[in-house]
Amino acid sequence: MAKRRRKLSPELEKNISLAKKQIELITAIIHDIDEDDIQEEYKSAFLPVMSAYMSLDQLYREVGFNDETTNLHLLYLTSLDQFKSEYEL
Repeated sequence: MAKRRRKLSPELEKNISLAKKQIELITAIIHDIDEDDIQEEYKSAFLPVMSAYMSLDQLYREVGFNDETTNLHLLYLTSLDQFKSEYEL
């Protein structure tokens, strides 16, 4: 049986690339926090954002553009906004 081709979205690819850069930047900022207990609190709070990004990136690579990847991107954005509103960087 022939393998189905992935449907691609240049816009979503651009958004995933931007998300990767945001994740790297925020992770670097968190690692620069001197106090260990505060750093751990930030890391824990950032986990949902990181998880949403990693799921989005993996799913997009495996299946391409579909409703699920679109929903994961929205989850990532919502999680990121919530993190930014609750924690000052």
